[in-house]
Amino acid sequence: MYGKRRKRNFVVGGLSLRLLELFTLNRHCVTTTENKMENFARGGRGATLLQALKKKQEMQKSAELSRFGRGLALTRAMEACTMKEQSDSESPLPEPLLPTTVSIGRGLAAMQALTNAAKKQPSERTLDSSLPSNAPAVGKNNSQDLSKRSSVSVEDLYSSKNDHSESHRGTNGKKIPLSANYIRIKTRNEGVFQYHVSFNPEIDSKSVRYKMLYEHVDVTGKTRAFDGAILYLPIKLPNQETVLTSTRLSDGEKITLTIKLVKVLKSECCIPLYNIMFRRVMSILQMKQVGRYYYNPNTPTSVPQHKLEIWPGYITAIKEHEGGLLLMADASHKVLRKETVLDVLVSLVRQDAARFRDNAMRTIVGSVVLTRYNNKTYRVDDIAWDMSPNNKFVSSGSKESISFIEYYRKQYNREISDTNQPLLIHKPKRKALQHGDSPVKSELICLIPEFCYMTGLTDDMRSDFRVMKDIAAHTRVTPMQRQLTLNRFVDAIKSNEDAMQQLTNWGLYFEDASIQIEGRYFPPERIIMRERDFNASEEADWGRDLSRAAVITPVPLQNWVVITCKQDIGKSKDYISMMMKVTGPMGIDVSQPKLIETRDQRTETLIRLLRETIHKNLQLVVIIFPTSRDDKYSAVKKLCCVECPVPSQVIIARTISQQQKLRSVTQKIALQINCKLGGDLWALSIPLSGIMVIGIDVYHDSSKGHRSIGAFVASTNNNLTRWFSRVCFQQPNQELIDGLKTCLIGALKKYHEMNHILPKRIVVFRDGVSDSQLSVVSGYEVEQLSKCFQHFGDTYSPLLSVIIVQKRVNTRIYINRRNQVDNPAPGTIVDHSITRKNWYDFFLVSQHVRQGTVTPTHYIVVHDTSAMKVDHVQRLTYKMTHLYYNWPGTIRVPAPCQYAHKLAYLVGQNIHKEPSHSLADRLYFL
Repeated sequence: MYGKRRKRNFVVGGLSLRLLELFTLNRHCVTTTENKMENFARGGRGATLLQALKKKQEMQKSAELSRFGRGLALTRAMEACTMKEQSDSESPLPEPLLPTTVSIGRGLAAMQALTNAAKKQPSERTLDSSLPSNAPAVGKNNSQDLSKRSSVSVEDLYSSKNDHSESHRGTNGKKIPLSANYIRIKTRNEGVFQYHVSFNPEIDSKSVRYKMLYEHVDVTGKTRAFDGAILYLPIKLPNQETVLTSTRLSDGEKITLTIKLVKVLKSECCIPLYNIMFRRVMSILQMKQVGRYYYNPNTPTSVPQHKLEIWPGYITAIKEHEGGLLLMADASHKVLRKETVLDVLVSLVRQDAARFRDNAMRTIVGSVVLTRYNNKTYRVDDIAWDMSPNNKFVSSGSKESISFIEYYRKQYNREISDTNQPLLIHKPKRKALQHGDSPVKSELICLIPEFCYMTGLTDDMRSDFRVMKDIAAHTRVTPMQRQLTLNRFVDAIKSNEDAMQQLTNWGLYFEDASIQIEGRYFPPERIIMRERDFNASEEADWGRDLSRAAVITPVPLQNWVVITCKQDIGKSKDYISMMMKVTGPMGIDVSQPKLIETRDQRTETLIRLLRETIHKNLQLVVIIFPTSRDDKYSAVKKLCCVECPVPSQVIIARTISQQQKLRSVTQKIALQINCKLGGDLWALSIPLSGIMVIGIDVYHDSSKGHRSIGAFVASTNNNLTRWFSRVCFQQPNQELIDGLKTCLIGALKKYHEMNHILPKRIVVFRDGVSDSQLSVVSGYEVEQLSKCFQHFGDTYSPLLSVIIVQKRVNTRIYINRRNQVDNPAPGTIVDHSITRKNWYDFFLVSQHVRQGTVTPTHYIVVHDTSAMKVDHVQRLTYKMTHLYYNWPGTIRVPAPCQYAHKLAYLVGQNIHKEPSHSLADRLYFL
């Protein structure tokens, strides 16, 4: 009575999720393992499989291991077998059959039988299959029918023949010639030789070890890398074990040095050594390290109208890629301010002398400053108000007490003009405190504000359009200019004898030109609206078509209020009038709102008015600010998202003040409001049924001691246009999300509530993860995700893919056109040569840029049990970049990642609390 088919009928019938769990938990009490095996054998899978299953009965005790630890090949073969049977029979198999069968059938004979059956599966169709000519239009309340427009079934998307371990390259799309900012590096030597150096008697001091080893330069050569115990040489010593003798100067005792060969390191194992060597090359070229990268202070570009200076430089990195050892080189710029910290302090005194110290601590502490006398950067950790340049300290060289004034006069030939200025305190990191075995004498570094120049841009500068435009004129480099810069960089190295000698000593040389690769191009996607479809333009933009088409799911706006101040009454009425006009073509029914005028512009008055206005039936609150104020905005969002949950829209009066732009601005606001109320704007053909797509991002809240906020956004319908969101709070500077389990369980319940079934496949796009955290994310976070499935029964085990999204990359991809290079079109993909060795990754250009050079997004698949083909993963990723409703075009990352970023930023920057769960099924954070 409680068999698989009966349970499936109950699920389809729409019973509650709790009832589904009860049937799942009681299944083992009614149906025995022997019955399952006999039914499975009677299904036509052969005696070989039945025998294998009987041998595996004891595996039932480790159901957890069998569910999560099965091999990828068996999963693919099992799904291929399932697809084969579905093609042979009109009635589909029960849904729990796949996970149950995989859990109990893991024998070698079973795998062989399933693999043989998979070879007979029908041919596949592609993910980008076009829509049928007779595709029906989507009705007003029929957004769920969008999946029927696709002519591709979910079973056609998978194949047991796809093995990611053999190839991570796709084949779909038009092939195009590309180049990248990588130069191939080759080695003349067989590798780097690693030796172990021992001293007898033992020597504790590293400096003494260095000195004794370097005395034997005639044996080891001048090219070497030594850390006190391990020695790296580009040459092989004549003997397996070399014995040398040195004299200790302190007591004249003879010390025996034994240099023993440990192993020969291949080029891919010497990446850190090669990068250290290349830093020496940059120093030889008279480049100065500022932060992580190197810049040329001898050729600065001045922006005098804003008191800024721009240093040109390079970003370099040597890594092992699929195409071999490659050097990545890209043009970079460092924006420096010409004003010193002392100038900032003087300006703060003039602005508000009473609150001078508080404002100084808020402005300067935490910023990075540059000292031009040594071109070093320091982070300001504190301000010593009780100290001045007249104070004295013990010099490490002379062991004498000396004042800061005398020290800078003797050491750097600089005179301090203001002797009453406070000192800046920098506390070095622990790893930077020690050099060798020398003791640490001071853990604090005192800096003179007069000699420290501010780096980076202030918030006021970033919000000033003129400042950013003038900076972009120097830093926004075209692809052709970047290519010429790379060529000049290579010529500079090859024309410098010392730099070339540094490379030659380690047996390295690189090619003259950048690497040439072959990429692929996906055609423009088809955008689906309520009454018509259209192709996106070559720039992946459909803003013009969107303004003339009705949205998929319009939400009638009947009960809403507009709150404004007295001076903006006229602008508010113009906005309301335009709102009534532009929403008609969109298919959105909008009623006249209630216009409320505030008595004053105080935040307390506005919050009190909101509390009096918000009621149960209110759909939307629109607040028009006379000016942009972060404190007032935060107060409004905290009230509307936490205390009195209701969708809210904040508009700056300046935005709706220009009549010639009012129509286009109001159209964008109306589309955003429709999303906040739960509506859908457009969709794409997604030929996958039963799929959930998740986006995860993290924001670090500086106002709460750098507490981390993890944002989780998951799709809840087959069209991937409805979203469920949650946030979780973490420890300071913690990148990994601990609250994944709670978020995913809530998302699965919401998915079941809307679809009356749980998703078969889950694809997670995880943003904000560096290379060093890939293994931790693939293990720690995937484990949390997998544990959530137990909450819905032992038989529920969806196919899971976790994809890391990295948008802060220095890789540049160009399309070759005759003798020039240009930005590639959206839909360009590269999955070989410049991808990382032994990784399942690819680069995708999904957005269009009108100025400068486009930056591709790096996607790394760290976990995959879905058996999706590489082409399908890449095409699904590209499709997801079209579904961000805040922009009528493609974006750099998949839509759920951008939604998660917006949510995490809103909570971390303004709300600082968990939003109300009543808003979780709407995009209230846009």
